[in-house]
Amino acid sequence: MARHLVLRLASPLIAFGGETIDNQGVIRDFPALSMLTGLIANALGWDRGQDQLHNRLQQRLRMGTVLEPMALRGGTPHAQRLVDFQTAELGAADKGWTTRGQPEERRGGAGSYAGPHLRYRHYHAELTAWVALHLEPANEAPTLEQVAAALDRPARPLFIGRKPCLPTGRVVAGWQDAEHVLGALQAWTQQLPAHETGWCAQWPDGQGNLPLDRRSDLCDERNWRSGVHGGWRPVCQGNLPMETPA
Repeated sequence: MARHLVLRLASPLIAFGGETIDNQGVIRDFPALSMLTGLIANALGWDRGQDQLHNRLQQRLRMGTVLEPMALRGGTPHAQRLVDFQTAELGAADKGWTTRGQPEERRGGAGSYAGPHLRYRHYHAELTAWVALHLEPANEAPTLEQVAAALDRPARPLFIGRKPCLPTGRVVAGWQDAEHVLGALQAWTQQLPAHETGWCAQWPDGQGNLPLDRRSDLCDERNWRSGVHGGWRPVCQGNLPMETPA
């Protein structure tokens, strides 16, 4: 059996980013493989320019996610979404806050500052997601234990998708032994309160099966050298039953 690290991603606002279209920062239902890679790399203190480390970590990462039904906390069965309209008048001398300890400076010609910057950013409101992950091969650095230690004592502040999305508590939730990612999600949710709507989950193809799961190809891997997302990763999605099947 493989040892899985279980993470709890919870925040008043969460952004599981999808493909940005024009000035629309859209979101997906589940966190991307690239987002988890960036979260771990940030905790480890890696610089974004260390693209080989990022790409290798992303290649090794096997992760699945289950969404906590909102009704467990008195809300609607599904997480609510909201859109934040953002506008700012930025000047050439303005600088932005970063987690790497150095301010982000503005660039571009005079026309870049002729009018306000307008954009729309989408968020999940009051969402809690549980992520089970392991690394292949397990004995290569960073190990799963090193990842857990870094998430508990991160080199820089952690955020879930975007800088305003700060975790409400400890990210590391615990450990779960299972044959595969789906098995880890199933075993973990058995420790949590049951709900009639079930638990909506996504996991890598080849990491477990459910009778009525759906397979699709997902573009959520990032080329950390070029900074562009590309390629397709097969994943499965389905509702976890209230009891682990025999």
